[in-house]
Amino acid sequence: MMAGWTRHKGRTVVLPLDHVDTDQLIPARFMSVPRSEGYGDYLLHDLRRDETGDLHPAFPLNREDGISILVAGHHFGTGSSREAAVYALVDAGIRAVVAPSFGDIFAGNAVNNGLLPARIDPEHAALLAELLGDGAADTHIDLERRQIAHGETVLPFELDESWRTKLINGWDDIDLTLQHAAAIDRFRNNRSQTASWAWPAAAD
Repeated sequence: MMAGWTRHKGRTVVLPLDHVDTDQLIPARFMSVPRSEGYGDYLLHDLRRDETGDLHPAFPLNREDGISILVAGHHFGTGSSREAAVYALVDAGIRAVVAPSFGDIFAGNAVNNGLLPARIDPEHAALLAELLGDGAADTHIDLERRQIAHGETVLPFELDESWRTKLINGWDDIDLTLQHAAAIDRFRNNRSQTASWAWPAAAD
């Protein structure tokens, strides 16, 4: 089980790009590295680094250490279903990505790894990006209220209720299913009696 969370205050930067896909989040050539070694250094590798491997100082994530929230463009995390894209974000210390839209599989993988995919209205995303500017600044995320705040500006975001429950409690899909264990057992017992013909016969 992961550590759940309800509120997070973190340094935030704007990644002013649309269609950041999973191959950009972690290029496939790095996916043979064991997860135990961490994927954080490979996050957005070909955008963050030059041909020699040095960091571009002007790239948003390179401006300072400790960035934990990204404000991104449309269609973040589209492309292949590689869960390693989420690993790269999490291993780099990112707790939330705020964007107008996400790849569906990416968003599900994100929640299962404790990463918030906060879907925000495009106009609100543009306002937040304008307020944050080119530097890094603090924002506050409240999962219970589904809000992100910067200074006096408080903006709502959308999040599926079951995903919110999983993030707050630190649950993955198995943990969520186990919350219904008693109901599952009742159904199983009832089914074994009302449809015994469909139930495996006991071994002699």
